[in-house]
Amino acid sequence: MMDGQAVSRAQVRQSVIELLEGDIAQQTTDAIVNAANSSLLGGGGVDGAIHRAAGPELLAETRALGGCATGDAKISRGYLLPARHVIHAVGPIYRSGDSQVAALLASAYRRSLEVAAANGIETVSFPSISTGAYGYPVEEAAPIALRTAADFLGQNQSIRLLRFVLFNAAILAVYNRALDALVASRYAGLQRPAGSG
Repeated sequence: MMDGQAVSRAQVRQSVIELLEGDIAQQTTDAIVNAANSSLLGGGGVDGAIHRAAGPELLAETRALGGCATGDAKISRGYLLPARHVIHAVGPIYRSGDSQVAALLASAYRRSLEVAAANGIETVSFPSISTGAYGYPVEEAAPIALRTAADFLGQNQSIRLLRFVLFNAAILAVYNRALDALVASRYAGLQRPAGSG
């Protein structure tokens, strides 16, 4: 299956959060989120992979968007990608001891979801924003990403599926532990869907 096999699921009201290991550029959700740099002109890691898979039209469109501030997000078409849209989110560069980085990371996730909802997107796939070249420790980033997702889904029912597509098994394991902890605490009403383990 192109989307990958979901390892873990949780539910907030009628919306589902899924975690899986896979390739974000191959996801068939309505939109995928690109962990972009502020220029929106492509780069390495997830950003470069999405730009390569989408084709040159994506760069032409993102060039016209005029960049994006850290903690914000903008939308484009998906072009050659299976997803119809790409939401370009700019996460922070990690700086130990900087109290702003957590707020900026949460903002990048929240703004992506706001942009998705405003554009009628019902299914969206996220990478682990800022945990690659930007150096954000996955152990700190995963709970922020999942709490922000749960908070949004608790207040906005327009997103039916929010999928985190993680680069490798080690990152997936960290997200699984963070999701388990949030479900155990019933954070924002998170629970396991009926019939899941």
